[in-house]
Amino acid sequence: MNDFDDLLGRVAAEAAKSERLQAPLTALQLTAAENRLGFRLHPHLAALYRQVGNGGFGPEESLLSLTPAPGSDDETTVVESYLDRLPPADADTWWSWPRGVVPVLDWGCAMVAAVDCLSEDAAVLLFEPNAIRDQDLSGAWFVDAGSLAEWLAVWLSGTGWYEDGAVAGVFGMPLWADAASRLQSKAHPGAPA
Repeated sequence: MNDFDDLLGRVAAEAAKSERLQAPLTALQLTAAENRLGFRLHPHLAALYRQVGNGGFGPEESLLSLTPAPGSDDETTVVESYLDRLPPADADTWWSWPRGVVPVLDWGCAMVAAVDCLSEDAAVLLFEPNAIRDQDLSGAWFVDAGSLAEWLAVWLSGTGWYEDGAVAGVFGMPLWADAASRLQSKAHPGAPA
């Protein structure tokens, strides 16, 4: 058993306490979601959805479902949130969203926690649109945790910036160094029109 498997077990035990926990996804459901996204989820994020549940756990019991939960009217899923953030292929806009960075939690006030599925450790980023200046999105991306494992461990310990009484705030986070190079002014290949 590796360190992430141990962490996954602890996450599953804590998630089981949530009344919002959704059933885990099947391999077929995960593959269908990845096909819609146009890339594979980071293996650690995929393991959460396959082994713990399809959302409803994590900070504030609010990890988004990857795909719609059976019987749910909620259309706020990771897949839809990601696809909705991509500008249409023919858009002439300064707005962009980094490819492979999937929203996983909506903090409210347009702030979003997102996982960089293209990074080695699945860095968890915070998109804070109030930090956008002069149509430059790179200043609105912060590193919440260097890895998904670190982010989950902080949640389990109850020491996240979002906890009552937490000392470190959002703007104590470092800027995401790769933001400028990963943001694009045109739509991503394969983005819906």
